[in-house]
Amino acid sequence: MTETMHAGLSHVTDIGSRSAVRAGGSSFYLAMRILGRHQRQAMFEVYSFCRAVDDVADSSEPRASRLSQLAQWRDAIDALYAGTRVAGLEQLSQAIDRFSLRRQDFMAVIDGMEMDAEADMRAPDFVTLEKYCDRVACAVGRLSVRIFGLDEGAGLSLAHHLGQALQLTNILRDIDEDAAAGRLYLPSEALHKAGIEGTDPKAVTAHPRIDVACRFVAERARTHFITSDAIMAAAPRHVIRAPKIMEEVYRKLLDDMVAQGWTRPRVRVHVNKPRLIWIALRHGFV
Repeated sequence: MTETMHAGLSHVTDIGSRSAVRAGGSSFYLAMRILGRHQRQAMFEVYSFCRAVDDVADSSEPRASRLSQLAQWRDAIDALYAGTRVAGLEQLSQAIDRFSLRRQDFMAVIDGMEMDAEADMRAPDFVTLEKYCDRVACAVGRLSVRIFGLDEGAGLSLAHHLGQALQLTNILRDIDEDAAAGRLYLPSEALHKAGIEGTDPKAVTAHPRIDVACRFVAERARTHFITSDAIMAAAPRHVIRAPKIMEEVYRKLLDDMVAQGWTRPRVRVHVNKPRLIWIALRHGFV
């Protein structure tokens, strides 16, 4: 008889039935809607897992509590791979089985959330930032490309480059929100290039040379986008429709930020609904 895991997982077990609802408010939703039913449901489950652990990392609870909850998520993922039923995660378990999703990729996402829960990140070096992006974004990509059906080699390469590009774009878009939370993800190398001293998030984001630092990071993101384009151009079109939509949405965000610049006053960029629909129509059909 299969065991069922219940104890200590109240914050874990309430997500399964709400995966599509939680994704509905995100920019990922449109890209996921074009997938087949099983792929779409699997992506919603992966997305919901990521949102749940991100909520833990970003909560206002004491750090020890956040780390404890993330440890419970580790236990839950381990339980799924051991064949134990975890109440509320039945559909995630089905996605894991159907698409041979790898345990280490789920664990990498939790590793990334632990980096945020353990301490507020402030001007990490590029090696640390790349590791963080790999865990919170590229690992999600590694799960996603299995669901999309990409070949292993191309899939892993796309997950790396597109994941890095998307996360760097998020960092550039969210510098003020992150600073308000006490975080500064801009790398120390970018601050040094701009001649900005110190790592206080609010002081750095208010610095008159912040634009120089952000453009340095934007160029890194652009390089990853270019490589992602090349990978997708060589792949069968029907398996890269969803990541292509995401790539174009985020590349538009990056282009708009580069055009606007990061010197205050800053306006948080977004892609309007008509443009989103146009992008989806352009790439959503074979």
